[in-house]
Order: sequence, then structure tokens, then C-alpha cells
Amino acid sequence: MAATRSATGGARNGDAGDRPARNGSRSAAAGGVLTALVLSMQAAAFAQPAPIAAYPDRPIRLVVPFPPGGINDLVARIIGQSLSEQLRQPLLIDNRAGAGGTLGLGIAARANPDGYTLAFGATSTVAVSPALYRNLSYDPVKAFAPIAPLAEVPSVTLVTPSLAAGSMKELIALARAKPGSLNFASAGAGTSQHMGTELLKAMAKVDLVHVPYKGGAAAMADLLGGQVQLLMEPLPTAMPHIRSGKVRALAVTSRARLPILPDVPTVAEAAGLPGYELMIWFGLLAPADTPRPIVQRLNLEVLKAIASPEVRERFSQQGATPSAPQTPEQFGAFIRREITKWAEVARISGARVE
Repeated sequence: MAATRSATGGARNGDAGDRPARNGSRSAAAGGVLTALVLSMQAAAFAQPAPIAAYPDRPIRLVVPFPPGGINDLVARIIGQSLSEQLRQPLLIDNRAGAGGTLGLGIAARANPDGYTLAFGATSTVAVSPALYRNLSYDPVKAFAPIAPLAEVPSVTLVTPSLAAGSMKELIALARAKPGSLNFASAGAGTSQHMGTELLKAMAKVDLVHVPYKGGAAAMADLLGGQVQLLMEPLPTAMPHIRSGKVRALAVTSRARLPILPDVPTVAEAAGLPGYELMIWFGLLAPADTPRPIVQRLNLEVLKAIASPEVRERFSQQGATPSAPQTPEQFGAFIRREITKWAEVARISGARVE
């Protein structure tokens, strides 16, 4: 069982040098818009039944279904520290890694729905896993009460420097010339690294072999060691290796080029695949049947946190963009759309986890 650690004592600042260039006035204006949206949503929420007055009166556990050190853990600790300060109660990060993140989310789904156990959801565990796992231990729509989205990050397509491919088009040409000869790593079946590459395979019509690992650190280690040739890694954890020259960045998975990597093209433009995009999103969930007033209270606290300059700056340091404010209902509708989207990707690619 993973050790439980306090977000207030274990938050990580990440690499300050990884932050994208930002225009100060635009950032301030965006923050002002977010604050206004939060206030308007607060006013609407207060027209509803008041939150349970005593909540929270003891520490809250946030189940993060991935190991410490990855992007899920980093974002969870940033938001966890802010919520802990706002709610005046410790928010304890409980890392429960395994089975591509589905183990931890299953644990959270079965927790007492009293607001004292929350789940850290992401694209992979909430939207992708239902399409891949035949015997998933939870239904992401029925097992959880959506609270709010937190942030999103792009990924970078990385290859080993020894690979004879200096661009996405050369990588695709190599894969077509030698079907099944190139291996791609992932942090586990159903993770963004896995499904982002499956989407690339389907759109580019190439045959790559999936090698799943128990976490992103192990996948990166084997990419650096040359045991695998390709990895779609979230931007924050990719940057140190790109800067060291130990890996080669071929493309970013965002819709547009990134200020932090201005010379690296998007997958869509570099591979000639219009419409390709992979943005990893993160959000906060509660077990189903958690009292509505508690869900509303947490939604307002999350909106307040992601509107704060401190959280926005720390997200920026990790290459993450704060999510636009959403009500629990809006977040739930977004999740259902994402499930439909990734079910289609799984169908086209034929990806499954037995």
C-alpha cells in the first residue's frame, strides 16, 4: 500500500525553467476573467441548498492512481495544497498505482461517499479505460460525481537519438518500411502515451508495437536506454530530457506550436495528419452519492484555486494550462463526450486490454 503523504508537506515545484513565455498583461486579464466567472458561478450556487456547514471537519484523502513524480501526481499536489489552505484541513495524497491507473480509481469509486475521499481523474482512467478493459471495476459515469476539471497538458513525441528518423515523416516512412519493428513505450495500457500513439498509428496507417510499463518513469528509462524507440511523453516530464539532448523531440501533440518549443512542429503539420490532437486533461471526482452540497462546495473551491495567480503560475511551471471553469454538470457532459471520442479511437485501432 502506497504511503499517504500530505500535499501541504510534499508539493513539488517542478522545473521553473520549463515555463512557457507569457504576456503579463494577458495573463492578468485572463485571471480577471476567471475570477469574474468564479464569482458568477458562486452566486448561482448559493441559490441552491447551502453546503453542509461542518464540512470538512477532518482531513480529506485524494486518491491519485499513479506513482509519485509523474504529471498526474504533480498536478494533484499543486491543487491539493491550494485546497488544503482554502478548506483549512489537510488534503492527503494517496498514490495507488497499478493497471494503468484503474486500480486506484476503482478504490476511490468504492469509498464512502461522504466527501472525505476524492479521486484524481484523467483522460486515461476516466475516458479511455472504459473502451479498453473488458472487466473494468468501475463505470466512470455511474461510479463518480464530477466536481470540476483542473488543467490540461500537451505531450511531445520523443525518439531515441540513434533512431534514423529526424522528423515525423521519416518516422512514419521507417515504420511503413519495417512494419512491427519499432516499439513504443507507455506508462501503462490506456494511458495517454498508449492511446495517443494508437491514434497516430490509426491515422498514419503504421504498425508499431506497444510496450506498457508500470509508470512513466520506467517507460522513460527504457527510452533513454534504447530498449524502445518511441514515447509520447507529457510536456512537463519530457522537457528535462529534451534539454539534455538525451532524446529527440519530433512533434508536439497540441493544436498549435508551443512557446516553450517554438521550433518543434505539431504532429498534424509534421506528419501531414490534419486533425491530430492529444491534450491530457485532469479533474476532480467524488464517489457517486456524495451529498450534492459537498460537491457544490468543492466545485467552488476548485474554481477559486485555479483562478488564483499562485496556482496558475505553478501550473505554468509544469507546462499545464488551467481548465476553463465548469459546473459539475458541465464537467459530467464533457466526460461523456470524451468517453465517446476515445471509444471510437479504440474501435478504429483495435486496442484492447485483456
